Amino acid sequence: MKFREKNAAKNDKIVLAYSIEQLISNGREMKVLKISNQKFGENAILYSLTNDNGLTMNVTNLGARIVDLIVPVNGEKRNIVLGFDTAEEYLSKDMYFGATIGRVAGRIKDGSFSIDNHKYQLPVSPENGHTLHGGPESFEAKIWKAEIEEKSNQVSVIFSYMSPDGEHGFPGELKARVIYSLTNENEWIVDYQAETDQPTLYNPTNHVYFNLTGDVTQSVGEHELFVDADRFAVVDSDTTVTGELRSVDETPFDFKESKSMNQVFETRSEQNNLVNGLDHPFILNRTGFDQPQAIITAPKKDLSVEMYTDRPAVVIFTAQFGEMGPEVRGEKLVNHGGLTLETQVSPGAVEFDGFGDIILYPETIYQSRTIYKIN
Repeated sequence: MKFREKNAAKNDKIVLAYSIEQLISNGREMKVLKISNQKFGENAILYSLTNDNGLTMNVTNLGARIVDLIVPVNGEKRNIVLGFDTAEEYLSKDMYFGATIGRVAGRIKDGSFSIDNHKYQLPVSPENGHTLHGGPESFEAKIWKAEIEEKSNQVSVIFSYMSPDGEHGFPGELKARVIYSLTNENEWIVDYQAETDQPTLYNPTNHVYFNLTGDVTQSVGEHELFVDADRFAVVDSDTTVTGELRSVDETPFDFKESKSMNQVFETRSEQNNLVNGLDHPFILNRTGFDQPQAIITAPKKDLSVEMYTDRPAVVIFTAQFGEMGPEVRGEKLVNHGGLTLETQVSPGAVEFDGFGDIILYPETIYQSRTIYKIN
């Protein structure tokens, strides 16, 4: 069973609402999917996916982003990701919260790159002269097409966007799809797919912020973090990578055993003090879906999120907004009020050997998957 919804016209006031009920194999009736009849903005729609365990994931076609991840914990509902209540708040406060990032996640130094000896120049930030997350008003600002797909074991929202040749200086018409699925195993699955008609760069991610307390006035310092990574990428004062991959051993970057996040906030380590926490790529020791590459655990150990990915790196950012943190669902976001697990090829792949390859050719279909499992 599928429903397709085209982009709403600018002044379109149509409200869409669906409710799907499914009978699963043992005969129990399970309410698998509801799509809210509440508009999320002038052109944006909020989709609400609920599994058999009462876990609800709200996503929107504005930026193909996750808005809420509401988990039952000890009889109460806890929203464990940072987000806003309306599309307008994303536009005015922070467009990256929960969004799909592309064409290229992270910073491209000087906004320049070459493919097959052809040089390209992207728009750069006037503050630092680099290109961040594909340039201004990239994937995170677009209204994506949306398709709803129901399967016996999961329900999905399929977002698609066609990035025209030359958008933000990138070559090639790129057809991108991002699929958000919710399963009865409490998994949020993110599948990325893309194809291009010219050689181009492609390295997407999701900019989700987790705070497992559900309280944005609490720092994530008391969270515990496990990351199966022996190395991290060293960054410069402008948070571009330097090209050095450094061992995590005997540094605050060592999370090979689960440790408190406070170790990156209370240290005198130059790399942590440079960014006031973490804003670094971790090079994963392995990829795949047999064992988690990262785990975040709530302070009371009543909730955890496991990350599984086929990407070789994860960028962890600890929301060091200081006093500039936005109001989130009626509360002022505290400094270090969230942390990201942004799976991708490490930033620096354009500039440095050994950081990976993010060139996508027409004969290749891009596919990758990341799973966040809530326990």
